[in-house]
Order: sequence, then structure tokens, then C-alpha cells
Amino acid sequence: MKKKFALMLAAAMLSTTVLTGCGGGGSEETKPAASEDGQAAQTGEGGNNLGVGICHNLVVEIGPDPETIDPALNSAIDGANMIIHLFEPLLNFDKDNNIIGGMAETWEVSEDGLTYTFHLRDGLKWSDGTPLTANDFVYTFKRVADPLTAAPYGYDLLCMVKGYDEAAAGNLDALAVSAPDDQTFVVELSYPCVYFDKICAFATLSPVNQATIEANGESWAIDPATYICNGSMKIKEWVPGSHILMEKNENYWNADAVTADTIKFVLMEDMNAAYSAYNAGEVMFIKDVPTEEVPNLRENPEFYVDPILGTYYISLNLERDYFKDVKVRQALSLALDRAYIADTIMQGTYSPAVNFVGPGVSDAEAGSSFAEVTIAENGEFFHTDDFEGDLAKAKELLADAGYPNGEGFPAIEYMTNDAGYHKPLAEYLQSAWGELGITMDIKVVEWATFTPTRRNGDFDVARNGWVYDYDDPSNMLNLFETENGNNDGKYSSPEYDEMIANARMTADKAEHYKLLHEAEQLLLNDMAMIPIAYQNDFWLQKPELQGTWHSPYGYWYFMYATYGDAGQAEESAPAEAETSAEAAE
Repeated sequence: MKKKFALMLAAAMLSTTVLTGCGGGGSEETKPAASEDGQAAQTGEGGNNLGVGICHNLVVEIGPDPETIDPALNSAIDGANMIIHLFEPLLNFDKDNNIIGGMAETWEVSEDGLTYTFHLRDGLKWSDGTPLTANDFVYTFKRVADPLTAAPYGYDLLCMVKGYDEAAAGNLDALAVSAPDDQTFVVELSYPCVYFDKICAFATLSPVNQATIEANGESWAIDPATYICNGSMKIKEWVPGSHILMEKNENYWNADAVTADTIKFVLMEDMNAAYSAYNAGEVMFIKDVPTEEVPNLRENPEFYVDPILGTYYISLNLERDYFKDVKVRQALSLALDRAYIADTIMQGTYSPAVNFVGPGVSDAEAGSSFAEVTIAENGEFFHTDDFEGDLAKAKELLADAGYPNGEGFPAIEYMTNDAGYHKPLAEYLQSAWGELGITMDIKVVEWATFTPTRRNGDFDVARNGWVYDYDDPSNMLNLFETENGNNDGKYSSPEYDEMIANARMTADKAEHYKLLHEAEQLLLNDMAMIPIAYQNDFWLQKPELQGTWHSPYGYWYFMYATYGDAGQAEESAPAEAETSAEAAE
């Protein structure tokens, strides 16, 4: 009864904050039909309260309160999804995942691959109307390198820039970035980087406004009045625990192409409340679909499943003495039935991992697949057809490590947040590792504190995962370098570090990928983490929500969308996504 009341209360709160979505504040084309109680009248099955005609005020749900929406500090996908609406880097990705100009209209690379010169567009402005110049990029790159910023991506994104080591030690002027004039930004590298253009399209390197940061400190990124940005939208209102309301940024260089007048990101941690809001017609889109509803939604044309470039894995805190023996780590991995996890616990919405890098990531040859090359050269590291054999091997390894039947192994704690399949997986791990004689407790943490707790190493075992920021296997393999700010499990191997460094520094594309294949095998043999499954996104989206797209990096782009009759838009929103059972099978 208490749970039911809580859901009713959450839905009631939403109705007071969300139903204004298509009623005003940006578009005069739509007036929702109102019922006597002030809410928009239901129109059709599922309770669509969102009105008729064409609406430019959108209401969506992609998660709870983000940890941060400071581009330099964010490392979570929900925060990044908001940041791509608020900021734009030097370069960008189009809906076909091609690199295109962002703040830079043109750019060139020197013959030796060591100098990148970006030419900014004319008349760029911040959301407050002040000029945006190349010096803002100089400030931004130095801020990401600054040890006082403690940017999680700092090393990964900038270690190839000349002078990075000195900058990371505190001498920011050593970083070889410069602005010869207000419209020219130059980056000098210590060695060629075959994917540096993709790095320059990543949200972390979006320009930030030096004046507002220096005037307001860390709080600049939590107050709409001080959150100065340069993207298609800007923040109008932020009510923690309720919503972030964005409105069109009239100073964005390509504002004429932006069709959304406002986007309200409803902040919800409870998937059931989000699902209720969707069915009541109070939101147009939800990312957080209750997993128990998935079987019933497979034939629903509003339910989408789309692959993303990502792997769901488990981090072991390798600073704990009991995880330092590789036999223990291998035993924990072998005790897991990945096919059962993907097909039953995750209900076919994920695919069982057979290596670490999954499908969709490119290899050296055009159109090739890193995962397919791995299987051709090294086979599948995890076998999904002999779980009983794997479990017997796991028990043998644990005994060899000095813990026969788990005797003497300390009780461990698994940290997760309660979204998607995270908690059901935790319960499965508890049972699976119990078969080895290991006691595992489950600690459920709210999303707002989950990632900083994991990053700080305050865990024994934690759920983890990585969705690529750009199409290169190094983006995920780099995580396990000793100095990487996203190396949550604190894995450290000089041999691995050398492989990754050599892969990063070579100008030979084939050699780059060869080294990364070798690095992946070392990582798996060391069991630096425990791969579980390859990720897909699944969501619910009203058919009237048109013009969105879903990227392979797990982002949804809403700024070019409208809400209205399906026949009034040129193309369906997630045109590249398969729907319902067709994709889940």
C-alpha cells in the first residue's frame, strides 16, 4: 500500500510540473485540450495528454539528477546527454556518426600529424550574448589538464598534447594550445594521434566561460543564472529532484535549425513512476523502462531497442588484498553464466559478452569490426555453451588460490544503483558467488552519489559499464591505464600501460589496432574487470515525437525535434532503431 501511494504521489507531482509542456512558453501552434480538472484531456489508448498539432515544447525523461553538468567533470552518460544540448565542442557528430564542424567551421592537420588548426565560425557568442573566441578554447583545454580541476578525462583526452605532463603537474602554460587570433585555435601534439579529431568532438572539451567560473567557482554549473553555455539550448530552470527546463539559445550559431523551443528533462529515479507518467501522457519519452514490463512491451511499436557501443562489466577493487590474486578474479568471472544473464535476467535486451570490446567498434580496415577481428585471431574468451565446465574450473581456481569452497574468503559488498537490471543482476551475483562459498552483501546507492563513490574507490565490487565517447577501441581500453581518472578498480600493469601508450603514439593505423588487440588480451588474462554483456538502449517514445535521433554513444538528440501528428513530420524519430521484439530477439 505504501509503494502504491508513493507512485500515486509521484504521478501527481509530475502532473503539476510537466503538463505545461505543450501549453505555452514557446509555441502558439498547439493548445492542448483541457479537461475540467485542468489537465489535458486524454486522447487515445495509453492516455496521451500531450495535445494535438505541432508542439515545440518537449517533455522527456532520461534519468534522475545528474552528478554534474560541468563538461570537464562529468563522466556519466545522463549528464553527457544533457551537456550535448547545452554545449558544442570544436567538432561534432551528425546523426550518421560522421565528424562535422561544430564551433570550428574548418580545420586542417599538418602533414606530420602534429599540429591541428581550427578556424572558428564568424560571430560566435555565449548564451549571455558575449563573444566566444579561440581564447575560450585555450582556457578550456588548460582547465581540463589542470590537476586542481581533477577532470576524470583529463589524461585520456590530452596526454598526447605537447606539454601535458608539465600542465598536469601544475604548469598550465606548458600545454601547447594557442590562439593566434580570436578565430584561430591551434593544438600541438607530442606525437600523431589517429583519433584526435574524435576527441575534439567530445563534450568534455566543449568551451566553458572563464568569467562565470572564476566569479562563481564550482557553483557556476548548478545555477541557471550562472550556467553560461554555447550550445543549442540553455538552462531556464533547475528544480533538483523535479526537472531541468532548457530553452532555445537564441545566440547559438545554428539557432535557425533548432526546432525545440523548450525541453523539460524530468528527473526521476523511480522507473515505475516514469512508466506511469508515460502512460498518463505526461512525458513523451522515457529512458528508464521498468524491466518487468519489457516482456509485455515487445510488440508495442512505441518500444525501441537499439545497439550502442558499450560493455556492461563489474569492477573489482584491486587495492583489496583478496582480489590481488588473478586466480580469485578468474574464479569470480567463470562462476557467471553470461548467456543466462543476458537472455533471462536482462530479457534479451543485452547480448552476452564473449570478449571485452563488443560489436560496432571499427577496426583498421574501412567497414571492419574490432570484435570480429578479435574472434578471428583469438577466439571467444568467454564461452556461453559450457557453464557447468566453467563453474567447475572456478571452484578449482578458488581452491588453488587458498580458498577451497570459499573457506577463509572474507564477506564482500557489491555496490550498485537501482535502475534497469542493476539490482536483479546483483541478486544473481549474490547467488552465483554463493555457489563458490563466497558471501556477498548488496549495497544500493542513489545515482547522485554512486559514481563519485565508485571513482573514489570506496567499494569492494561495483557494477560498471562504458559507452564509447568515440569510435575507437582505445576509448574503453584506455580506462585501465594506471593514471586514467576513470580507472575505478585501480588496475595497474606497466606492460599494459606501455601497449596503450604505443598504440596511442603510432601514426600507423594498422599498428594502432594490432596493439589494441594485444592489450585487450592482456586485460582479459589479468581479469582486470569482469565483462558481463554488450549494451543496448531500450526506451519508450510517443510516435508523435518526431525528429529525434539516438547515437551509438547512447545519447538522444532532442533539439531538432517536434511533437505532433506522425504524418506531419518528414521522418520518424529513431529511424535507425529497430522496434520491440524484432531487435530484442
